[in-house]
Amino acid sequence: MSEQEPAVQQLDMAALQTYLQQHLDGFSGSLSANKFSGGQSNPTFKLTTDSGNYVLRKQPPGKLLKSAHAVDREFKVIRALQNTKVPVANAFHLCEDPSVIGSLFYIMEFVDGEVYWDSSLPEIKNNQTRSEMYQQMSQVLADLHSVDISAVGLSDYGKPGNYFERQLSRWSGQYKLSEIKPIIEMDELIRWLTQNMPADDGRVALVHGDYRLDNLMFAKNKPEIIAVLDWELSTLGHPLADLAYQCMQLRLPSHIGHSSGLGDIDRHALGIPSEQEFVASYCQRAGIDSIPNWNFYLAFSFFRLGAIAQGVAKRAQEGNASSSQASKVGAMVPPLAKMAIELIKT
Repeated sequence: MSEQEPAVQQLDMAALQTYLQQHLDGFSGSLSANKFSGGQSNPTFKLTTDSGNYVLRKQPPGKLLKSAHAVDREFKVIRALQNTKVPVANAFHLCEDPSVIGSLFYIMEFVDGEVYWDSSLPEIKNNQTRSEMYQQMSQVLADLHSVDISAVGLSDYGKPGNYFERQLSRWSGQYKLSEIKPIIEMDELIRWLTQNMPADDGRVALVHGDYRLDNLMFAKNKPEIIAVLDWELSTLGHPLADLAYQCMQLRLPSHIGHSSGLGDIDRHALGIPSEQEFVASYCQRAGIDSIPNWNFYLAFSFFRLGAIAQGVAKRAQEGNASSSQASKVGAMVPPLAKMAIELIKT
């Protein structure tokens, strides 16, 4: 995970050090912070102290959309997953007092691994390792969806049932609140999704909401996921939402956004599974026989990513986005909507 991006939001280091000395077991010594360059939503910092390294994740400044940037929910889900098959960093402390550094934040373990931003994995030099990394992505996703939500204390983490109906309502509303100028294709996509909603099949699982390569940390010396990152959009929902979102990411062209896709890449030449193969491996692990309405789930994923990107663009316009690249993200929205429209017309 890269660091050193000049922070849009500066931390009050003196206030933070005093607070952590009082509330974080084992914390001692001087404190410094570097902001991670990744992430468009909740600013994330590496904290370096005499007693070790930590990660701080906080809400951005300014007026926030309702239910957005809920770092307290992130802390809750990471804490709940500590002793499951799903690899996560240890969550140490949640500060719900915004007066300390200006917003809610939490402290978690610094996990030393590798985050890859390019879906074609150019850093990896052999096809076998690339294949094993994608198999790991499939396995961890299936493990996530098999978590016993009652046993880990997450029964109240979201509303069960009618996930896509609720999500469409939520993201349509947030998209309209973030709209800078009308995008005809997004409006058409919202209408199509509303009219083609599949009947709820009753499946409920813990879903990540943003499951993709650059939200996964791999070990430095083997193709193993050691931490799933960025749980901001997690909730109780339909497992196929995560699967379709990952496959949508792989359909994106290599030149779009900050996490390149594989839509124009020869996967076979790189040892990376096709969409059909990736879906089949997940289904085998999850015990699923077939997936009706696959195009709906894919189209919904394009729509939701477009709505998220529009929110980032709106925050950039207002001057409180987390990343210096945020203003470029808004340019993703029209092509995302167009790709979805092409998908549903095939």
